[in-house]
Amino acid sequence: STMFLVGLSGGIASGKSTVVAVLRELGCAVIDADVIARQVVQPYSKAHQQILQHFGTEILLENGEINREALGSIIFSQPEKRRLLNSITHPEILKEMLKQILKYFVLGYRYVILDIPLLFETRGLTRLMKYTVLVYCDPPTQLARLMKRSGLGVAEAEARISSQLPLEEKRRWATHVIDNSGDWESTRRQVLQLHTRLEDSLDFLWARLAVGTAVAGLGGLVFLLIRHFIS
Repeated sequence: STMFLVGLSGGIASGKSTVVAVLRELGCAVIDADVIARQVVQPYSKAHQQILQHFGTEILLENGEINREALGSIIFSQPEKRRLLNSITHPEILKEMLKQILKYFVLGYRYVILDIPLLFETRGLTRLMKYTVLVYCDPPTQLARLMKRSGLGVAEAEARISSQLPLEEKRRWATHVIDNSGDWESTRRQVLQLHTRLEDSLDFLWARLAVGTAVAGLGGLVFLLIRHFIS
């Protein structure tokens, strides 16, 4: 059994969620880093306790969960705080992602899609992917969609967009690009074509794993992989 990893990313309001919805409809294995990021900071978790130590209890909601909007406001304007938060959450996110990758490997999936919003900003992760996919849209469309979706003014929307790497720059690094500037049918057609190409691919995961080892030694294997990836 062989499997490889596909990194999927985009930019704010580029339409990545639309592409993910089509991939899930096709039965693809998709691991959502954003969902995992919310899971690993639940109350009483290791990351939750560390975040409180560094950011204080004022970022908590009444139910004890982290107020993502309040925390986001802090890290948006303070790069050093963003790096600190990433150093706390990224190892925990990676652990959970590895567990899910192994699950899909055991289930016999041909490939696994890792939906990672900051894939191209976190360049180390791209080395683990056989392919990288960018959900792209042209700058005017991106700006208009963000303003409509979030109710932001031009200046605020442009500031949000400029806080990320430009889509044009990410486009140069991606092995596959899905242009979501047009209508839904055009995007869907591109996703179907990509899925067909990936299913027919003869490429392999960066390392072969025996199913028996994955099942019997999951805990130890995850630990070794984590040490390899974050070292």
